[in-house]
This record gives sequence, C-alpha cells and structure tokens, in this order.
Amino acid sequence: MQRFFPFLQWLPHYNKVWFSKDLVAGLTVGIILIPQGMAYAMIAGLPPVHGLYASLIPVLVYSFLGSSRQLAVGPVAMDSLLVAAGLGTLAISGIENYISTALFLAFFVGAIQLVLGLFRMGFLVNFLSRPVISGFTSGAVLIIIFSQLKHLLGTDIERSGQFHHLVINAFEKIQDTNPFDLAIGLVGILIIVATKKWNRKIPGILIAVVLGILAVFLLKLESYGVHIVGNIPKGLPSFEVPDFSVKNITSLWPMALTLALVGYLEAVSIGKSVQDKTGVETIDNDQELIALGGSNMVGSFFQAFPVTASFSRSAINFESGARTNLAAVISVMMVVLALVFLTPLFYYLPNAILASIIMVSVFSLIDVGYAKSLWKYRKDEFFVLLVTFLATLFVGITQGILLGVLFSLLLMVYRTSKPHFAVLGNVKGSDHYRNIDRFEDEILTRDDLLIVRFDAQLYFGNAAYFKKQLFKYVQTQETSLKGIILNAEAINYIDSTAAQMLIKVIHEVHRRGIQFYIAGAIGPTRDIIFSSGIINALDREFLFAQTKEAVAYFDDPNSVSVVGSKVAYQNKIRKD
Repeated sequence: MQRFFPFLQWLPHYNKVWFSKDLVAGLTVGIILIPQGMAYAMIAGLPPVHGLYASLIPVLVYSFLGSSRQLAVGPVAMDSLLVAAGLGTLAISGIENYISTALFLAFFVGAIQLVLGLFRMGFLVNFLSRPVISGFTSGAVLIIIFSQLKHLLGTDIERSGQFHHLVINAFEKIQDTNPFDLAIGLVGILIIVATKKWNRKIPGILIAVVLGILAVFLLKLESYGVHIVGNIPKGLPSFEVPDFSVKNITSLWPMALTLALVGYLEAVSIGKSVQDKTGVETIDNDQELIALGGSNMVGSFFQAFPVTASFSRSAINFESGARTNLAAVISVMMVVLALVFLTPLFYYLPNAILASIIMVSVFSLIDVGYAKSLWKYRKDEFFVLLVTFLATLFVGITQGILLGVLFSLLLMVYRTSKPHFAVLGNVKGSDHYRNIDRFEDEILTRDDLLIVRFDAQLYFGNAAYFKKQLFKYVQTQETSLKGIILNAEAINYIDSTAAQMLIKVIHEVHRRGIQFYIAGAIGPTRDIIFSSGIINALDREFLFAQTKEAVAYFDDPNSVSVVGSKVAYQNKIRKD
C-alpha cells in the first residue's frame, strides 16, 4: 500500500513540529497559486476560473499519490502554452467547445501518464535530453512572453503558436495600445522583479495583485478601457464527464503524448532538484507518472486542464519549510476559500497584472549560461539546442520538441557510428597500455604488434567503421606486423552483424599471416564471443583477461597465467 500511496510512509510518523512549517508553506504557496492559476488559464485560452479549478482536485490527488513531499503541482506556463498551441490548430467553434476539448485533453494526458507508469515506462523521458529541453523551454518562454502582449498592451492581438507571427501581429496593433493597461503591467513587472531582488520571501505577486485591484477600483480605471478579469463563477467546480469521442482521440493524441512526457519531465527534474537539497530521497519515477496521471484524469472530471509541477512554487514550498504533502492540502484549502468567498474581490483584477506575473515567472526559465557552456565545450549539443530553439520559435511548439528529439537521437547514432578508435602503446616502465596520441614520448610502440581499443559497443551501425579503421592501421605496418590485440574493455555488446564482421576480419588477418588476440572483454561480451562463434575463429588460447597478458603470450606462448586464463575463459555458455 505504501508503494501506491506514498503518503502512508510519512503520515503514521508525522511530527507535530512539522505542522507549523507545512502550514506556513501551504499558505505561502496558496497565496501565489491563486493569481498564477488564473494567469496560466489565460495562457491556455481558458477563462481564469479554470486555473483555480486546476489548483484543487489535481493538487489534492497528487498529495496522496505523489512520491515527492515538496513538489508543488498545479497549472504551469509551459503546459498551458502547449494546450493553447495544440487546441489552436483545431477548428473549434465557441468557448464552450474549447473548454470541453481542453478538459478531455487533460483526461487523455493523464491516461497516457498512468499507463506509462503502470508499465514502468518512465525511462522514455530519457530521450528528452537536456539540450532539447533547454532549447524548447527557451523558445516556448519567448512565445509565452509575446503571447501576453495583448494583455500588457490592452489591445486585441491575434494569437499564434509561432514567434514571428506574434511579433508581426503585435506591431500591427501597437498603435491601439491602452496606456493605462501598459502602465499597470509595467508597474506589476517592476514590483515583482524588485521584491524578488530585495527579499525573495516577500510575496511580490500578491502585492502586485492587491495594488492592481485597488488601483482599478479606487481610480475607476475600468472606464478608461482597462481590461479586467470580471465576473468569476462563485463556488466549487461541478462534476462533468469529458467528451470521449473518436474525433477528440484522433486529433489530440500527438499533443496529449507531448504534454504527458513534457509534464512528467518537468515534475521529475524539479522534484529531484528539490530532493537533492533536502537530502531525503523519496522520488520514484514510475510512481510520479501514476501520480500525475491520476491528478490529470480525476481533475478533468472537475473542469481542470492539464497540470504538472511548478518550478517557482516548488522552490517557494521548499524555502518556506514544507516537510510533507500536507502543505499542498493547505494550499488547496486556500483556493477553496478563494472560490467560495473571495471571487468578488478578483472582479477588478487587471489582465495586465496577470500578464506581468506570467512574464516574470517564465523569464527565469531561459538558461543562457547553459547555451554558452555548450557553445564553448560541446558544439554538437549546442547545435541540437539551437535547432530545437529555432524550430519551437518559428515552426511550432510540438514540432520543435519533436525535431529536437530527432536531432538528439541522430547525434547519438552519429557518435556511436564513428566512436573513438585508439592505437595503444606501453607506458614506459609499467604494465599499462594507453593511447599513443595522448602520451606521445612516454609510450613504447612496436612494429610487429598492433594494439587497438574500440570505445563503444560493436553493432551494425559501426561494424564497417571498425573494419575500415583497423585495416587502415594494419596497412601502415603490414610488412612487419605479426600480431593484433583488440582491447575490448570498452565493448559492452556485439550484435550479430558485428560478430560476423569480426569473424571475417579474424579470418582475413590470419590469411595475411597475422595472429589476432582479444583482451579485457567483460563477462557479457565474453558470452557473446562464445555464443556467436567468434571464439571458433579466434580460438580460446587467444582470449585474455588483460592486454599485458596478451602481449606476454605474443612474446612467449608459455607465459600466460593460470588465473588469467580462467578469467578470460569464464562464460555462461561453456565450450569444453
């Protein structure tokens, strides 16, 4: 039971001393969650109240199923933008249909996450490399910021999921800017940024919200065209069954899959970063999938759109001293109070304030330092980041992350197809054999013996490269060459294509009157050497535990140690 309901791990041992910390953290996050939730609902193209709905049931479900004790789940900018980008490509007429589709999308996302979690498929997120995520996030952040210009400028700017269209649309409408909206938005940004720099514990977002409401109410700014949130339905969300239709499934599955994986990656990466600070390891990757899946699925029946973990709120939750998921329950209670009693107070909340909250919150997600580091040290990965960034900006958010994953996988395939191939020599005065290009004058080499090391698994993608590189070096000293030693320490797998290639190479080397040796193969690789028939071409006596033993045997066939022979010949598939 504790595995499926992690709260049972801490609840029986709950210390009353923790309550004050959970209470403070819950109240602090709840205060920030209310305006943030409404702001992120606007990003998704939904009425602000759905941001509050998404801050209720999903958060409550996660507090029971989640393995992290400090993670703050709820509406986030990234997922909200993905929702807007995905639904924006569909021909949806009317706000009611749009809301209905968004709720089904939440259920669909949750169902995918739940299935992946039950089948322990959390490893799939490993295909989203950090350069891909960084490029995608930076591109998405710029789109989010520019998508909020309509609220900051107080004018009707056409929405788009492509950065250049957003910029063009903004310039076309800039002459219609409402100076009051712009002033309110800029002051909101200034307040939030200033309080963050002065003291992060000061709730700058709350201050901006309160001042914005008071300014509109006291100065009657609504009469000057200031755009406000307006009426927010009072009370808790009603139970509604999402629209389960074949049309929704077929049109939304690519977006649902993307949201499921991106949301999971956000939650796990944020959770682990917080976990590293606490020193208490509780996160179970597959359980996080189940928890997020359950949160989204159950939440969809109570008018919530897709949710995941928030970096900013999780950081605040941790810094406020949260010890358990009780802090999340307290945050939910804050949202309940807001929906039941405080909705009239949000009537005068300016949209420009919500836009300022979004802009400041997401801007910090741009990691310029990481991009600079890749440019300096790993230009190939910088290229992956750049492709993902540009594709996200100018092609589309979904296409950006898919292209990023594709280029990342292509880079991986390219690296494994042409891995490091080193010629080794004896380090003077020792039994060690190292790369002759790195040690130069400290290395002793021989004309009659070629020692090579292949630093990757041998498979169909690099078998031809291995053969080409090997015979390139054989050709340079063929007249004097009597033996070749393959240092196989770095070869952890040999597939059938590579095994057949290696057998042919051994036969070709023997035909030239050169002996072939394999040294340092690990257990699984030795098993393949025996099961694939490589040993038949090589012969058991030419398989060694260490390179120095192969060299000694080359010089004197009677010198190999008994222990070395036993280690070299040990394998699961015996051949006696």
